[in-house]
Amino acid sequence: MRKVINCIKYDNSVINKKLREVSVEEGRTIATELFQILNKRGDGIGLAANQVGIDAQVAVVNVREPLVLINPKIIEQWDDVDYYEGCLSYPKNGLHTKRYKNIIIKTEQEECEWYFSGVETGNQGKGSWEKEQSDKQDQEQRLLEAICVQHEIDHLMGKTIHDRENKPKPIVMKKSVGRNEPCHCGSGKKYKKCCINK
Repeated sequence: MRKVINCIKYDNSVINKKLREVSVEEGRTIATELFQILNKRGDGIGLAANQVGIDAQVAVVNVREPLVLINPKIIEQWDDVDYYEGCLSYPKNGLHTKRYKNIIIKTEQEECEWYFSGVETGNQGKGSWEKEQSDKQDQEQRLLEAICVQHEIDHLMGKTIHDRENKPKPIVMKKSVGRNEPCHCGSGKKYKKCCINK
């Protein structure tokens, strides 16, 4: 059985490559192997084919339920969110990324589009088939699933969490004007004799 390639220690020639599209039959075979790898490891919620060295647009996600993504495409995304993500290919190297709370995707094996949402919903927003959970737990799981789907689709396009890093903006401290410094209004007078007395 293949293993997840640790990209910090070893070279992975397909981790930054847009992967080839595959047939549904080939995609399902690869997805089965990916689920087996995930289950054996027991420490991940998603896995893309290139993380184990396979050049194929196939990924699996297992947050709320097992999902197979074959040649997936993001159709629409909105409501950006800062999220702290980890990756099996870069162990112990998590970082903050910019993702979206809502995404709509299309996969090769399904005719309809899939909608993932991590926004708050009331009881009216749930289908009768969904299990009862606390609203907070349900929202966290749905957001995690939406983030994971985006993360795995990125892998299939040759992108990693490093390409999505949301670096904090530097804080710029403005220097305060002292009493004997030139006034910021441009008069050329000392601050204490100009604006401070107005």
